[in-house]
Amino acid sequence: MPASPTFPPAANSLGLRVLSALVLAPPVILALWYGRPAFDVLVGMAVLILAWEWDRLTNNGQFGFAGIVIGLTGLGALAVVDRPILVLAVAALGALAAALARRRQGPHWAAFGAIYVTLPTAAILWLRHRPETGREDVLWLFAVVWATDIGAYAAGRLIGGPKLAPLISPKKTWAGLAGGMLAAALVGMGVDRLLSAEVALAPIAIGAAILAVISQAGDLFESFVKRHFGVKDASRIIPGHGGLLDRVDGLVAAGLAMAGYTLYESVGGAKAW
Repeated sequence: MPASPTFPPAANSLGLRVLSALVLAPPVILALWYGRPAFDVLVGMAVLILAWEWDRLTNNGQFGFAGIVIGLTGLGALAVVDRPILVLAVAALGALAAALARRRQGPHWAAFGAIYVTLPTAAILWLRHRPETGREDVLWLFAVVWATDIGAYAAGRLIGGPKLAPLISPKKTWAGLAGGMLAAALVGMGVDRLLSAEVALAPIAIGAAILAVISQAGDLFESFVKRHFGVKDASRIIPGHGGLLDRVDGLVAAGLAMAGYTLYESVGGAKAW
């Protein structure tokens, strides 16, 4: 195990988690609703925090030049977010630069961090910038991911049962996965009906359930990274939750998947390349 925990465990109080969510959710939703420049600034701030957390997480608790490179890479991608091919180019160059910046201490982790921070944040901002349905799409995405977290937590606590990935995250169960999928499908249909009545509900439910699986896979991946480095929480920036990485691990995976699907299934998205 490369390192001892950098941070002590964040408080595990459900009340503290709920309080943090109640404080943070309104400004996030307001920024999302109004779009530029508020949401762009919010995503930019998230990039810097994620870069700081990732570099510390994978570098024995130290923030170094690679973390700065990762942050600048993410911000650079946001500056060209409406041209996906340029976002990919920035991410690739940033990954190379981050690896060189930390060539003696896990260069592959630094390189992957540049991609992990850059592509999902750019993907979510790209979705929000879409002129016709950007606001509704990202609101729906957030609602589905939040529903997944709540449904998985509730089902896991109430039902329990066989573990989903005991070597990575001992508390996650198959019941939690199913509960997250069900909650995502129900909330996805409900939010879609509130925002638009033009799409059949069955595809919406299926898409939301798929995103729930992807979201929980993102959660498991971050758990794997933290377990690999012997770290409980990415930081203690959010009381009751740990770090921003701990809070958005599912969102980054689901957001990237949704943006990729949206880009390829739409004629406008294909032309953007």
